[in-house]
Amino acid sequence: MWLRSFVVAFVFEVMLARFVHAAGPFGTIHVGNWNGGAFTHDSTGAFSHCAASMPYANGMTLLVGQDSNNAWLLGFANPAFRFKKGENLTIDLTFDGQAEVRLFATAFSEVMVSAVLPTNVARAFQKASLMVAVARGTPFQFSLTSTAPLIAAVSNCVTRVKADGLDKVGDFTKMAAKPQAAADKQAASPAGGKPARAKSGTGFVVSTSGHIVTNHHVIDGCIGDIKGNLTGEAATVLRVVSSDANNDLALLQAPSTTTFKDFARIRDRSIRSGDSVIAIGFPYHGILTSDFTVTTGIVSSLSGMRNDSRFLQISAPVQPGNSGGPLFDNTGQVVGVVTAKIPALRIAVATGNIPENINFAIKTGVLRDFLDNSVVPYQTAEPKSELKTTDIATNARPYTMLISCNATEQADAKR
Repeated sequence: MWLRSFVVAFVFEVMLARFVHAAGPFGTIHVGNWNGGAFTHDSTGAFSHCAASMPYANGMTLLVGQDSNNAWLLGFANPAFRFKKGENLTIDLTFDGQAEVRLFATAFSEVMVSAVLPTNVARAFQKASLMVAVARGTPFQFSLTSTAPLIAAVSNCVTRVKADGLDKVGDFTKMAAKPQAAADKQAASPAGGKPARAKSGTGFVVSTSGHIVTNHHVIDGCIGDIKGNLTGEAATVLRVVSSDANNDLALLQAPSTTTFKDFARIRDRSIRSGDSVIAIGFPYHGILTSDFTVTTGIVSSLSGMRNDSRFLQISAPVQPGNSGGPLFDNTGQVVGVVTAKIPALRIAVATGNIPENINFAIKTGVLRDFLDNSVVPYQTAEPKSELKTTDIATNARPYTMLISCNATEQADAKR
């Protein structure tokens, strides 16, 4: 009885900040162990959102909802939590060992937090079988069952209530398939009807002719135009010059009418373990700042996974969107191309521990071979006197670009 009351109270509480009071549930969502329905504003009686929750044996309760403006919500509750109402925190999600996604959550009571869930993350949640959420260094593991029909049922609930009102509520699970099929059709790309999503990464200019280096996986599966833009400037369409999937490198070029004020220089001398490095890129573009971000660390090792000598292991924090960005030494010369972070969930499953500050960059030797084969007139430079990180970032601004496109889900899954 206590658990039922707690879950209902939890459903009442999880909503956007403006939805302070809600009543419900109206109708039913019952998918596996997920239960919920539609909710209204207490004060106005107007439809607010649809949501469903599921308790876990570890004491956590997970909630998924969609509001009347079609924004997705993800909530976490536990009677052992002790948050301050209105407190903000970050939650890092990992689905089936893939790249992490950072959410920005708000505590709506001392035992519950919720966050707006971007559509692409809701889609990942829908397809995943295992989710790990890390908040304040503590990991929580969730086995995800029945999430595909759950997302369909919640979406169906919102669609039907908005169309028919609360007078005709019922079992929202029964008719969930039709709205979901319509949503999938709308999400289909013009190229063969394959689902598409926006993706982005980072690149940097390496020649006076406007050649731009990025990762192969940043442009893999792109549909239509690949665009690049410097912070605060209009985007320009880029063409693919060459690509190397094995070494995860790609070369793009801006139109001849595009003029860049500067370009990157590649360090001519080998870097050493323990040397300081700076990573610059555009992680989680559209969720975080529209400007590039700057992180610092050291070279932890001169080889990557399983002693792969093509890569550097670095401690500088990187996230999805940093891929393809420049890695600098403390003199402002490029010493690598950021390419990946360690698959934390897979390592955690194998060892029982979640690894921290283990990321990778492609060495300049591999990059120079790639540029030589592409006949690109890049420049190298010897390390100069040490610069402040702020100066390195300022110098990189004229040639560090956001790379974006629409891509197929299939290509994104290959990563």
